[in-house]
Amino acid sequence: MDPASYDRWYDTPKGRWTGETEFRLISRDLRSRPGESLLDAGCGTGWFSRRFFSEGLRVTGLDRNGDWLAFARDRSPIGPAWVEGDLRALPFPDRRFDRVASVAALCFVDDERKAVREIVRVTNRRFAIGWLNRASLLYGLKGKNGGSGAWRGARWHRPEELPALFSGLPVDALELHSCVFLPSGSFVSRTAERILPVSWLRGSLIVVSGERRD
Repeated sequence: MDPASYDRWYDTPKGRWTGETEFRLISRDLRSRPGESLLDAGCGTGWFSRRFFSEGLRVTGLDRNGDWLAFARDRSPIGPAWVEGDLRALPFPDRRFDRVASVAALCFVDDERKAVREIVRVTNRRFAIGWLNRASLLYGLKGKNGGSGAWRGARWHRPEELPALFSGLPVDALELHSCVFLPSGSFVSRTAERILPVSWLRGSLIVVSGERRD
């Protein structure tokens, strides 16, 4: 999929609702404040980077795909900084960012454990990492047999598998939450999102958040 087509999906009613729902959960778990620095690790076209920037954060978007970064840069000439780099070897010093977010990017990284370690390394305060949920309705619709569309080739995890990726790392207070329980974006989906608790781990996106230990 080309970056323009991918980003255009967020302009549709379903895409806008999905993006905003995921953004709200990640923001909630990051507990960020205006003026803080944030890394969007695996930023793609920069949709979430731009949303974080609109909340007053000093945002850096990183991705390994230069074409997608060029698209992100063209969409926001004034705003986040853009850096080309590998999630498995982030080009930043330890504790460089107050907060680090990553939204369904590690699902496409060969060595997720290494990417998690790098995210924790460059975090100074809190991180929130989103994975695609194998225990969700979306997996049945888009994830089976190698996936389809934007999900082709993605790795899906069950919630209980994710804490092991942080084993031995300097983190505290890990929390798991989820959102987008019904991915259609319909009135029923929106109602379910208001009623179901984020602690019910059956949403399309599973977010693991925590604190960097001193």
